[in-house]
Amino acid sequence: MSIDPSDIIYFEWHFVRITATLVYTWITLAVLIIITLFVRMGIQRKGKLSKIQNVSEALLIVIDKQIKEISQQDSSRYLPFVGTLFIFIFAANILSIIPGFISPTGSLNTTIALALCVFFAIPAYGIASRGVKEYLKEYTKPSVLMLPFNIIGEFSRIISLAVRLYGNVMSSSIIVAILLGVIPLFFPAVIQMLGLLTGTIQAYIFSILAIVYIAAATKGK
Repeated sequence: MSIDPSDIIYFEWHFVRITATLVYTWITLAVLIIITLFVRMGIQRKGKLSKIQNVSEALLIVIDKQIKEISQQDSSRYLPFVGTLFIFIFAANILSIIPGFISPTGSLNTTIALALCVFFAIPAYGIASRGVKEYLKEYTKPSVLMLPFNIIGEFSRIISLAVRLYGNVMSSSIIVAILLGVIPLFFPAVIQMLGLLTGTIQAYIFSILAIVYIAAATKGK
């Protein structure tokens, strides 16, 4: 069985191809939607809060605080986007502890898609905050000769985002697969737990880098 979910094809017809990457992404989104609905139905503004509401609010507070500290700006406009990135990556990695579940972030297709979201969010936030003219001026600083290098820099850091996340998730999967064949189950289980820790850290790093890039594009406002 392939480790990369993109190599696992469940259905193919002409140009339509349903891979494990799509299936497990849909499963991850479905789980998050169900959890969101449960949280929404159980929201209480007064009295004793449910455990799931406490956890949800604590998570949002932590993410909001991190965004505010890093961007030094109003975090409310960035929270929906950056928070969604973190929660999706975090959930995809956590769900991998379920036997048979393959994290969609173990596919380069997924990590590239996430990186592209950041790529398009940077100019969107930058233009909305500073205007088209002021935002585009950043590409000609400190000299107009730096224009091609600044453009290349935009693409290179997005590529690094995708490859970093993909590499860390895949390395964990490969190590577990190798250990399963040579030593008892206990040790791969330990490695899997370490992989979850790494996945959580990668979700954090990906989100932090996203807000760093966006904040750099919106500075001056």
